[in-house]
Amino acid sequence: MKPTKPFWMLLVFCIVGIMLVGCGAKQPSWDIFEGALNEKSFPVPKEANSPDRTTTNVAMDYVRYSLPGLKEKDSIPEPYLNTIKEWGWVEQDEEEKTGSRVFQKDGLTVHLSVHDDYFIVMVPKEKKTSVKSLGGK
Repeated sequence: MKPTKPFWMLLVFCIVGIMLVGCGAKQPSWDIFEGALNEKSFPVPKEANSPDRTTTNVAMDYVRYSLPGLKEKDSIPEPYLNTIKEWGWVEQDEEEKTGSRVFQKDGLTVHLSVHDDYFIVMVPKEKKTSVKSLGGK
């Protein structure tokens, strides 16, 4: 029965190794991007997960994307920032490097807010005004 002991030890070692590798935090690859749900011309990493619909409030349409490995203290990772610029977006107030940034392109504005393990893409709603006729008959 001695030959089976090394087999069982090897099997347990392999199972533990697979569990450690499978449960480890995966860093985003920053290779493939697609358009955001609320603004198709703004890139988001394809591996970011989001709900099927956007969440809305009175002033903004926003979508929360979960992306494990993202850190608020690191702000926007350089490869993601480069892709945003490659897609034609220009950062406003570049001297302020906080977790929340503003980008513009062709008259559109997008706010990007980075947090631990998720980020939010916010698009301001257009202010719609209606003109009522005051004219008489």
